[in-house]
Amino acid sequence: MPLGERGGWDKSESRYCGVETEFEDDVPRLLSFNLSSGGFDFVVAPLMDPTYRPSLMEVDNDSSHVLPFAGSDLVLSPSQWSSHVVGKISQWIDLDSEDEILRMDSEITLKQEIAWATHLSLQACLLPSPKGASCANYARCVNQIVQGLSNMQLWLRIPLFKSDDDSLDLDSDNLMDSWELWNSFRLVCEHHSQLSLALDILSTLPSANSIGRWFGEPVRAAIIRTDSFLTNAQGYPCLSKRHQKLITGFFNHSVQMAISGKPVHGSSAANHVDENVNSVQRHPLRSYLDYVGYLYQRMEPLSEQERIEFGYRDFLQAPLQPLMDNLEAQTYETFEKDSVKYMQYERAICKALLDRVPDAEASALTTVLMVVGAGRGPLVRASLQAAEETGRKLKVYAVEKNPNAVVTLHSLIKLEGWEKVVTIVSCDMRLWNAPEKADILVSELLGSFGDNELSPECLDGAQRFLKQDGISIPSSYTSFIQPITASKLYNDVKSHKDIVHFETAYVVKLHSIAKLAPSKPVFTFNHPDYSTKKSNQCYKKLQFVIPQDTGSAMVHGFAGYFDATLYKDVHLGIEPSMATPNMFSWFAIFFPLRQPICVQPGSSLEVHFWRCSGSTKVWYEWCVTSPWPSPIHNSNGRSYWVGL
Repeated sequence: MPLGERGGWDKSESRYCGVETEFEDDVPRLLSFNLSSGGFDFVVAPLMDPTYRPSLMEVDNDSSHVLPFAGSDLVLSPSQWSSHVVGKISQWIDLDSEDEILRMDSEITLKQEIAWATHLSLQACLLPSPKGASCANYARCVNQIVQGLSNMQLWLRIPLFKSDDDSLDLDSDNLMDSWELWNSFRLVCEHHSQLSLALDILSTLPSANSIGRWFGEPVRAAIIRTDSFLTNAQGYPCLSKRHQKLITGFFNHSVQMAISGKPVHGSSAANHVDENVNSVQRHPLRSYLDYVGYLYQRMEPLSEQERIEFGYRDFLQAPLQPLMDNLEAQTYETFEKDSVKYMQYERAICKALLDRVPDAEASALTTVLMVVGAGRGPLVRASLQAAEETGRKLKVYAVEKNPNAVVTLHSLIKLEGWEKVVTIVSCDMRLWNAPEKADILVSELLGSFGDNELSPECLDGAQRFLKQDGISIPSSYTSFIQPITASKLYNDVKSHKDIVHFETAYVVKLHSIAKLAPSKPVFTFNHPDYSTKKSNQCYKKLQFVIPQDTGSAMVHGFAGYFDATLYKDVHLGIEPSMATPNMFSWFAIFFPLRQPICVQPGSSLEVHFWRCSGSTKVWYEWCVTSPWPSPIHNSNGRSYWVGL
C-alpha cells in the first residue's frame, strides 16, 4: 500500500516503496508474502535462476531447452507484472570481464532477461552495478538494448559514494566517486532517456554538494540497505538526520524507495507480532517500511503555490513575445492573480509619490503617472490605490497596444468610475506622442531573464515623455545565470533532433536540477538612461568554479533569473538567493548546451553571453570556452529571437 498521500492529492511515484528479494520460482507466493502480508508496493525480483549460465547448458539438436525464468507469464495478470514487479537482472553478469566465456555468457543472459522482461510488459529492470571502472562493453550492450525498447526503463544500480581522500590515484581500481562511473556509462549510451538510475544508499554519505549533483540526474529509485539504518531506544530502525534529509529530497523528486538486505535490528523489531492480523508473524522488513512511511507522512504538504506550479515542473515553454503577439485573456488572468507582485509595485509607487510631492503640497499638486503596457489594468489599480493610501492626487495615462486588452480597460474604468482620472491610450508606447510629460513611468515589461521581453527597447522609446527628473518604476534590473545539471531538460530538448531547439531559451519551472555554483550577474539596465552612447547590445564573460567537494559534474545548460529594483529599497525578482517570496509570475529561463560539458572539481567553467540586436529583432548568443570550447549557440539569432 502507498506510503501515504500529502494533503490527499499527491499521486507521485515516491508514494511507493518496494523490497529487493532473492530468486523465487513461485512468483505469486513472492508477491503475496511481500505485498499482501508485508505491505510493500512492488518487488525487485530476479527474473532468472542465478545458477544459469548459457555455456553450461547442454546443446540438444532435437529439442530446444527452456530457459530457467521465474515462472510463466501466466502466473500473474499483465497488470500485476507491470505494476508490482521490477525485474532484477542477474547480479553475476560481467560484460567487461577478461574471461571471454564469462563475458559472452553475460551478454547472452542480459539480452535474454531483458527480452523476457519486455514480454512481461515490466515498467523497469534493475541493471547490476558495473564490476569495475571500465564498463565500455557493458554500456555498449545496454545501448544496443535501449535502442529497441518501447517504454521500459533500465535502472542502472550505482552506489551513492564519493571518497573524501583526494590523494587516491585516479587510475587505480579504487572507486573514488561513483558519479564518474554513471557518467562514463551514460555517455557511451548517448544520454538515452530510458537509461536511468537506482542509487544504493550506504551507511555513510558524501558531502551535501556531492549529493546535490544527483538531483539533476535521472534517479528513479533509491535502494536503502538495512545496514544504513541506526537503532532507536526501542530497538527499531531509524535513519541519521543526513539520511532523513536525503530521503525527503528524493520524495520531493518522485523517486521510489526500495528496502534491501536482511533485518539487522533487534529481535523485538524484526519478530514483532502484528496484533491486528490475528497474531500473524510480521514481514521481517516491515519495521523498515514503517519508518520510511513515517518519513513520508511527516513531510510538509505542498503549499497552494506549489500545487499550482506542480504540473509545470521541468516543462519547457517558449517565452512570451509580447511585442510581436497580443496576449490572450487567459494569460492576462494568470499574471493578474499574482498579488505579491502588485503589492510590491504599490509600495514602490507609494514611496515615489511621497518623494515627489511634499505633504504641504499634497492637495495642490497633481502627479502625472503613465502606465506603459497597461494590459487589463492591474498597474492602473495599484497606482490609484497608492494615491489613495498616500493622499496624493493623480492623473493616469494607461497606454496599451493590444486592442483586445483596451476593450477590457474601458470596461474597468467605467465600472470603477475612474473616467475623470484615467485616460486610455490605444497605441504602441514607442510611437505615442504624449500630450504632456510624466512624473512617474510605470511598467511591467520584465521577462524571466529581465530584459528578454524587450523592456530596454520599450522604455527607451517611452523615456522621451518622462520629465528630466522623472521616476521610472522599475528603475533597474539585472539578469543572472548559473550552471546546472538538468538531465530531463536536456533529453526533452534532444528529443527534437535538431539544432534549433538547442539554440532556444525556454521558460521552465526548474525542479529536477542540480545548481552547481552560485549565480552571477550578467546584464544590467537602468531607467531612465540619458547617456548619449547608449546601446542595448551587451557582452559578458563569466567564470564559475565548481566546489572541490562536489566532485565532477555535468553541465547541461544555464538557469537564468532576474532581480529588479522597482524604486529605492523595493525590489522584486526570482534570483534564488534573494527571490521575492510567494510570487509566481515568472519561472526561470533555461539556456541549453548542444553538447553537455563535464567539469572537474575545483576547475573553472568560463561562459560568454551576448545580447544582440538588429532592425527587427533582439537575440542572445552563448558559448563555453573552458574547460573546452563549445560552438556559439544561436549565431545571428538563427534559431531564437524576440521580435521588435
